[in-house]
Amino acid sequence: MYNPDFDEISPIKGAEFPEAVERLLGEKYFRAAIEYALPDVDFNEFSRLMRSCKTTYDFQIKLVCPALFGIADRTTSGLSIDGLERVSAENPAIFISNHRDIILDAAFFNILILRAGFDSTEIAIGDNLLIFPWIKDLVRINKSFIVQRGVSARQILEASKRLSGYIHYVIKEKKSSVWISQREGRAKDANDRTQDSLLKMLNLGGEHHFLENIKSLNIIPLSFSYEYDPCDYLKAKEFQMKRDDPDYKKQKNDDLLNMQTGIFGFKGTVKLQLGTPINTKIDAISPNMDRNTQAAQVGKLIDSEIHRNYSIYSVNYMAFDKLEGETRFAHNYTPNERTAFEHYIDKQLDKIDIPNKDINFLTVKLLEMYANPLKNKLIAMEL
Repeated sequence: MYNPDFDEISPIKGAEFPEAVERLLGEKYFRAAIEYALPDVDFNEFSRLMRSCKTTYDFQIKLVCPALFGIADRTTSGLSIDGLERVSAENPAIFISNHRDIILDAAFFNILILRAGFDSTEIAIGDNLLIFPWIKDLVRINKSFIVQRGVSARQILEASKRLSGYIHYVIKEKKSSVWISQREGRAKDANDRTQDSLLKMLNLGGEHHFLENIKSLNIIPLSFSYEYDPCDYLKAKEFQMKRDDPDYKKQKNDDLLNMQTGIFGFKGTVKLQLGTPINTKIDAISPNMDRNTQAAQVGKLIDSEIHRNYSIYSVNYMAFDKLEGETRFAHNYTPNERTAFEHYIDKQLDKIDIPNKDINFLTVKLLEMYANPLKNKLIAMEL
């Protein structure tokens, strides 16, 4: 049932919507962001169109979809989705996916299902990304709900219960679907694994035992496959920074750079694949297991489905062979493609500016990002 406590984290709705629009249009940094992201758009016309939006659906159809498909046209070699037959207005789901890009994962998924005639999902977004107040307004009018991470240890359980309760409310009462990543933050080495803590959080809002609570959310795994990750060099840099300084923590400007680079950098081909709902497989998990074991088993089901549905590109085969010192997959790429990939890795390494730059370490980290999806898919296909 609806809980007034949800208002703190839920998307903006009703009379709040035009108020949030006016706050955004009066914010100079929002205008600067729009003019940077959409240089061919007249901001006065943009403002007029934005004010004409009375609901999130209006906003997404009139502004979000054209802007994001435009970004896809400029920064990808193609954006597509398969498995849409698994989306159902009558049977809402929680789509749990691997996480490559801070902004675009959920955004690309939503514009693709909107174009196919389905309603968009509500999107889970961490409060660590709400760097400025206007960003919070922007994501909340775009159907995002807030995952509160900046809370004290004493508040973690309360925040998790509220978040879980809201997700159950969205799916069971609002009859809407939800997108959430399989872990907190991106898997920077592309070795995608579902965190048990995510599944334990999802359980908190249910009224039955663990497996029934998880089944009631109708989990559908979703695989994102980016041919190139424009943030790969930033992720490699962070690996060395953390290696050299265990206390290293990213700053706000680092998140902004990652968001900007991810949105506007070249991504090659981007493919999304909806997997098979896992409820029938959950039925095979013993209800007599302890909750930790049950969570781990459900996580493995999600991971296996995500891994087997990756799209594999020549860069993945080349990274695997180069990392392993093999030619196992040489039939999947040409010598010219291998040379081009080596030049690409060198170019990304050149962008990393840090003290005591460890080229060998950074090279391995970059190669792992492209090899790990193939490694995990090979394992999943053998199961």
